[in-house]
Amino acid sequence: MAMTPSREDSAARATAKPWLSIVGIGEDGLAGLGEAARAAIAEAAFVFGGARHIELAAPLIAGEKRQWPSPFDVTAVLDLVGQKVCVMASGDPFHHGVGATLARDLHPSEYAVFPALSAFSLAAARLGWPLQDVATISLHGRRIEFLRPLLHPATRVLALTSDGAAPAAIARMITELGFGASSVCVLEAMGGPNEQRTDMKASETGDRQFGPLNVLGIEVVADDRASVLPLAGIGDDLFEHDGQITKREIRALTLSALAPRRGSCCGMSAPDPVRLR
Repeated sequence: MAMTPSREDSAARATAKPWLSIVGIGEDGLAGLGEAARAAIAEAAFVFGGARHIELAAPLIAGEKRQWPSPFDVTAVLDLVGQKVCVMASGDPFHHGVGATLARDLHPSEYAVFPALSAFSLAAARLGWPLQDVATISLHGRRIEFLRPLLHPATRVLALTSDGAAPAAIARMITELGFGASSVCVLEAMGGPNEQRTDMKASETGDRQFGPLNVLGIEVVADDRASVLPLAGIGDDLFEHDGQITKREIRALTLSALAPRRGSCCGMSAPDPVRLR
């Protein structure tokens, strides 16, 4: 078996011809791919992807098909350095996708990327929302509570969810927090023949199930009891704790003194030392 490349190895191969193709594919399958992306799939000796990706591209695949292992791991791709390999991903591989994972261990000259439209781009187009004015978040494999800091009146949010039960769970959460009047739109299987759109109020969602591939659009409306998190100075009562908690005023002063920068993290400002209610 080949050795998995290190960052130093990838730098040494900086002038090499790309051996890896990373192809974004949508629900429209091969119809949505350009000629170069199609050639990358057809000419690859090994093609990696989820079961759905491989099914969508099956008519073009001549090489060995390899589905992603569970838990997800890209080692099998890195073990094939120098061979013709194609990795397929949903939409834009570098927007919450496998492209970013692979790029950590590869030099940019080692791969060619053929992105498709991201789920957020498709959702913004369907809703007529300027994407630069929308808060976007991936909740795939993450707790839905990570959405909470974005719940401010008049905010538009696009959330990539984990499964068909997630939209109802999110709607229940925001209703309990006092945002039940918010308009929600569930966009399923965008770009494909089974695309569907469902519009409702968050409080009306109930326990409805949706397709596993969905994006939730939310236009936030707060009622009088809504729990809106401040951008700074979060109250003590909004944390789950055992009584041992630094008081709000001290947290604010300490953070001001520490002056954290983008990408830095200190104990009180980290997202998970304590959990928001």
